[in-house]
Amino acid sequence: MSVSVSASVRRLSAAAAVAAAVVGAVALPAAAADHHPGRDDRARVVIGDVQYDSPGRDDRSKRSLNKEWVDLTNTTRRAVNLDGWTLSDEAGHTYTFWHFRLEGRSTVRVHTGEGRDSRTDVYQGRRNYVWNNDRDTATLRNDRGRFVDDESWGYHDRDRGGDRHGGGDRHGGFRR
Repeated sequence: MSVSVSASVRRLSAAAAVAAAVVGAVALPAAAADHHPGRDDRARVVIGDVQYDSPGRDDRSKRSLNKEWVDLTNTTRRAVNLDGWTLSDEAGHTYTFWHFRLEGRSTVRVHTGEGRDSRTDVYQGRRNYVWNNDRDTATLRNDRGRFVDDESWGYHDRDRGGDRHGGGDRHGGFRR
């Protein structure tokens, strides 16, 4: 009887080892995908909100220009170095981040006009509006020029089967 018990124990141990190997082989690719040291694609910075039509009269004043903005949000817990990253529109107006670190779980607002940069607000230093009120796309690229995120409004939204702005709301602010 001890021989059959011993054989049964060996068979169960072998089955458990095979099951563990299968589970490990399936789980390893998923876990490994999240743990690539030195890879930037773990950093998730997204365009969270856009105010493309500054409220009030478009008079190109500093105040009016700074009410046109794009929010970038770091969705991870780790800080992301945005040095060399760019934010651009369809016409090629491009803002490049220099010496800027976006802390984990935080947002920076990129204003069109002039002002003093801080941890939560940066300024493009422009004297003209960037984002078209009727249609445009804000595109974020990393320091290698690789696409990170974009946000479109106007004809792009209608092409996708809907109007994000609630039937013609042209104030520009919207949440993803």
